Amino acid sequence: MKKKNRYLLYLLLCGVMLYYAIPRILLESSGVDGVFAISWLALALLVIAGNLSAFLYTPKRQGNVGGESENKRKKIRGIAN
Repeated sequence: MKKKNRYLLYLLLCGVMLYYAIPRILLESSGVDGVFAISWLALALLVIAGNLSAFLYTPKRQGNVGGESENKRKKIRGIAN
């Protein structure tokens, strides 16, 4: 669950950065300013896409690995050794 919280935090931080930066970025400017603005937005969108995909497709944690979970399952079903 810690990984999902981390991905959610990164998504929120990236959203805050975009909320702050979008009004200040001039996409119409020419030269180095325009290239920087477009590349910064492209990088921000890649960061959002990567964190969103990691957040959505992170496998769920499973129970204890080993004999303990197997023993519990046997006890629940009432199967004797």
